[in-house]
Amino acid sequence: MPALSTELAYKLEQLLDLLRNYGRVAVAFSAGVDSTVVAKAAQLACGDQAVGVTSSSLSLASGELEEAKRLAELIGIRHQVITTDEFENPDYLKNQSNRCYFCKTELYTQLVGRQQELKVDVIVNGANLDDQGDHRPGMQAAKEHEIRSPLLEIGINKQEVRELAHYWELPVWDKPATPCLSSRIAYGVSVTPERVQRVDAAEQFLKTELNLRELRVRHEANQLARIEVPLEAMTRLLEPTTREQISRKFHELGFEYITIDLEGFRSGSMNAIVPLEQLQIAAGNAN
Repeated sequence: MPALSTELAYKLEQLLDLLRNYGRVAVAFSAGVDSTVVAKAAQLACGDQAVGVTSSSLSLASGELEEAKRLAELIGIRHQVITTDEFENPDYLKNQSNRCYFCKTELYTQLVGRQQELKVDVIVNGANLDDQGDHRPGMQAAKEHEIRSPLLEIGINKQEVRELAHYWELPVWDKPATPCLSSRIAYGVSVTPERVQRVDAAEQFLKTELNLRELRVRHEANQLARIEVPLEAMTRLLEPTTREQISRKFHELGFEYITIDLEGFRSGSMNAIVPLEQLQIAAGNAN
């Protein structure tokens, strides 16, 4: 087990104390590294009075629900799966730059409505200190539903989250970010079950065939796929046999055009087109 720095060990004690003070806790548990660390901390702090709740919906990538179940069992936290219906909301389907707000509103509304059933006093998420510097409309939804963000409250950043996961020997300590499938759809292009399923199938194909851990298939307008992979992996996609294999598969899935982004893989690249004013508003709402 790797050792923690004195500063992070102190933050960990603060985190556990904070969670104990919350009382009975439900963690919005997606199986990403942030919420997994919060779930582990909640289990240590609250024991049987902690529960991880995973949302199952069309926007969840293949394998993520199964991973959430495995992680909950590994951590030893009580676990419950709910179904969210964000695809029933026209504002979500419009896929404007605040799409995430409507998704999180659906999730948090359901969680708040189930507090008595879950037997919890407080609902928490995995937002960390670094999330304040990104376009995160979902944080406004959390604020409106009085969702607590213990990592953020203690001042724990993403790197420290990964260090805690490594310290606890959680297998997701180096897991790449895994945002919902709808985040791959270009703003202004409607989110539909068909499009998210197409993206999911395309990404699973690239992961399986090329053994890549980090990648995105961005669904642009006019059925265009924009593939993002780390720069060092780009030449593999351009090998004649591989290129033909990808083109054939993507056309089968319904993409008309297939491109490779020369800037490579980068999380949140869709936010590059969000006006600065909206980013500033979002940051102000999150504070």
